[in-house]
Amino acid sequence: MYRKNSNGWLKHWDFIILDLVALQLAYISSYVLRMGTSDLYHNGLYLNIGIIIILIDICTAFFTEPYHGIMRRGYFVEFKNVLKHVFIVSVLVIVYLFMSKQGSMTSRLMISSFIPMAVVLLYAVRIVWKKYLLKHGNMLYAKMNMLLVSTSYEIDSMLRQVEQNVFNEFDIVGIVLADREPEENESIEGIPVVSKIDTLTEYIQTRWVDALLVGIKKKTLIPEDLFDTCVNMGITVHECLEDRAGWAGNQFINRMGGYTVLTSSVRVISSRQAVMKRTMDICGGIVGMILTGIITIFLAPAIYIASPGPIFFSQMRVGKNGKLFKIYKFRSMYMDAEERKKELMKQNEMKGLMFKMENDPRIIGSGADGSKHGLGWFIRKTSLDEFPQFWNVLKGDMSLVGTRPPTVDEWKQYEPYHRGRLAVKPGLTGMWQVSGRSDITDFEEVVKLDMEYVKNWNIGMDIKILFKTVGVVLKGSGSK
Repeated sequence: MYRKNSNGWLKHWDFIILDLVALQLAYISSYVLRMGTSDLYHNGLYLNIGIIIILIDICTAFFTEPYHGIMRRGYFVEFKNVLKHVFIVSVLVIVYLFMSKQGSMTSRLMISSFIPMAVVLLYAVRIVWKKYLLKHGNMLYAKMNMLLVSTSYEIDSMLRQVEQNVFNEFDIVGIVLADREPEENESIEGIPVVSKIDTLTEYIQTRWVDALLVGIKKKTLIPEDLFDTCVNMGITVHECLEDRAGWAGNQFINRMGGYTVLTSSVRVISSRQAVMKRTMDICGGIVGMILTGIITIFLAPAIYIASPGPIFFSQMRVGKNGKLFKIYKFRSMYMDAEERKKELMKQNEMKGLMFKMENDPRIIGSGADGSKHGLGWFIRKTSLDEFPQFWNVLKGDMSLVGTRPPTVDEWKQYEPYHRGRLAVKPGLTGMWQVSGRSDITDFEEVVKLDMEYVKNWNIGMDIKILFKTVGVVLKGSGSK
């Protein structure tokens, strides 16, 4: 899944919010300086002015586009932009005061001090925030790993184009050459050459790769159907613009570095949609962690008494586009569960790359035959074991709704088309969980449900799945 950049004024919503906060701080400071008190919002006149400043700033941002190219602006250019922005806002505020006949009742000293304070604060927050973004990326979604696909004689030009632009959303993690085998430990401009184009799919099969940027003029060097395969694996492909109308996935024209590219992805979402999903995850994660804390008070001693050992179970899982992360659960199995899994593989009831048993003797409190009783079965029946995953949601490793995160062993056995289900973050719940997961015994059916989610995702679908999940949990259905 690819998050399409917004080209509208709301693309820089973070700078809009920071400017609003800075202007309000400047306004409060100027009021305190003049009046000697900070209770301006109890004064009807000055409360109205504060609201007007907010409305004027939003309108100014909409009509003048002060954030266009903001990440590429230097210190001096940014200062000039801030001066212009504050000047426009201040003039419009003054015009409002006189047109509303409130100018004579407003302190001129306060307005005069507001202007330089606003310039200083806006400039400071913009510079600090830009430095943060350039170093760490956006706080709502992590940077994506990208490979550059080119030839040995075109890669230098491609790297120069990349270096001239701010790739804030991407980490360039490797180079793939189309015209020769890479040398041992070869790197170009400090970026490792990781593969030849013929072995690209094998390379990304077991690596964290989100996207490819392709710059190859001689198209005969590109294996047939290679990029269709990559798109179906969940990898977003950007190519220096050529006629690629027949590619798989959704397509749109995009700007990347100094190139115009045709981008193809299994699913394209807007920045607004991505922010809404992440905001929902953060809110749900906070509520979930509070509930997890309460549950831990009662469940932790019960788990330890029934099976001495750690309260929490952790395991490496594979997340979005191959990113490894550690998943957390309340432990519902005995300490040797992973070792015993190898002995029980012959009893696996799932067809394909997942493991599931009707009567699993590894679960705490089970009889020797795996009969369903005891604490472990209660934890799994009520889905209490899943609650610590709200921490994974808060961290950004997972989402409230997504696809089931595979184990590393399962992932290594994936066919290329299986990888497409990793085009989104794994979720606490998903299509499989609310579609009667106890009745699904074929991994290919799980993949089908997951790909339906990936290709048709929207916020409404997430909300619908969350409500269905509540019903499934309350009924205790679908869990083994």
